[in-house]
Amino acid sequence: MVRCRRSLLPLWTSRGPRRTRYGPFWTRDAGSLDKLYNFAECAGLHLVLGFNALQRNPDSSWNSSAAFSLLKYSAGRKYNISWELGNEPNGYRSMVGQTVNSTQLAKDYTMLRTLLQSVRYYSRAHLYGPNAGPPRKNAILLLDGFMKNAGSVVDAVTWQHYYMDSRVTKVEDFLKTRLLDTLTEQITKVLKVVNSHAPGKKVWLGGVGPAWAGGTNNLSDTYAAGFLWMNTLGVAAMHGIDVVLRHSFFDYGYTHLVDQHFNPLPDYWFSLVFKRLVGPRVLAVRVAGLQRKPQPGRVIRDKLRIYAHCTSFHNHNYVKGSITIYIINLHRSRKKIKLAGTLRNKTVHQYLLQPYGTDGLHARSVQLNGEKLLMVDNETFPELKPQTLRAGRTIAMPPMTIGFYVIKNINAYACRR
Repeated sequence: MVRCRRSLLPLWTSRGPRRTRYGPFWTRDAGSLDKLYNFAECAGLHLVLGFNALQRNPDSSWNSSAAFSLLKYSAGRKYNISWELGNEPNGYRSMVGQTVNSTQLAKDYTMLRTLLQSVRYYSRAHLYGPNAGPPRKNAILLLDGFMKNAGSVVDAVTWQHYYMDSRVTKVEDFLKTRLLDTLTEQITKVLKVVNSHAPGKKVWLGGVGPAWAGGTNNLSDTYAAGFLWMNTLGVAAMHGIDVVLRHSFFDYGYTHLVDQHFNPLPDYWFSLVFKRLVGPRVLAVRVAGLQRKPQPGRVIRDKLRIYAHCTSFHNHNYVKGSITIYIINLHRSRKKIKLAGTLRNKTVHQYLLQPYGTDGLHARSVQLNGEKLLMVDNETFPELKPQTLRAGRTIAMPPMTIGFYVIKNINAYACRR
């Protein structure tokens, strides 16, 4: 039996350099790749590996020799990997004093696509990029030029979003509705550029976190950051972005999902509940008296955010046709939500996530319906037990909380397919 949780540990164990090499690709690097790939396989994840875009020839073109060696090694192992090239290319000048313009970046990606096609095992591998930074002026110009010259080369366009810089020190900064709305604005900008050159091309949120530069201590790894994370998942789904890559899983700054002992932090628990209950099909939400036409996702007075999806087909506790609603309450008072129409007289399962302990929004532990969430052992998740709300009962959201509500046996037509 493969022990996924413990298999993560060797990733950061140094064995020292070895002498054998494949071109510029050392077997020391191969050992690290083996461990990384084995962990991804064990956890049921698909690995997307980014090549170093700053290895350059004298004429500024990308030096692909190390990438080619790595591809040959990975192909020999039959590793199922997708690929990227570089990270936030619009920021290379400020970070390392090197500039790569959109024309050169497009040539680099075209070269990488040709390289993949030259290695038979990866001839149909997926390529993503350019993983641009937040769509401000320089990033938008770079993305526009890239899409014009290489939009057809990538299988999905990737970019990154961070809600704020790492200098914030107050929990209130994580709760500003204007801050949450910046994601919608940035998605709109990116989709406009992408659709102008490649209509219908998939767009992925290739990196997201509450704050850039590793986040903020005692904030980015606490319950408070969950509002930003759940808002990200809701807004992204609403705009048709079907893949969101989160920074980070372990040991980088303060945005990681597990602590140094591999215990889940709040955003891990939010992610787990989300994956268990929320399916990919987005539904319209209509709020009586505040909206004439239904829209996917709805903000009530900005501080109460409601999203609805078909319940995940992978959750065998619920039959097809069930609906999951998830709600973010940023108010400092309790809010009541009454289901109407065909939802009115249905039984509801509540999964209410609140901070555990005396630290309030700074808590690093979470309770589900009043019970603290803890791993049973190194490999076993706790049972996620819902609280049953009788048919017709009003949903009461405590202040500053996040809740998931599954409407059972509603047999919604959109969710039966």
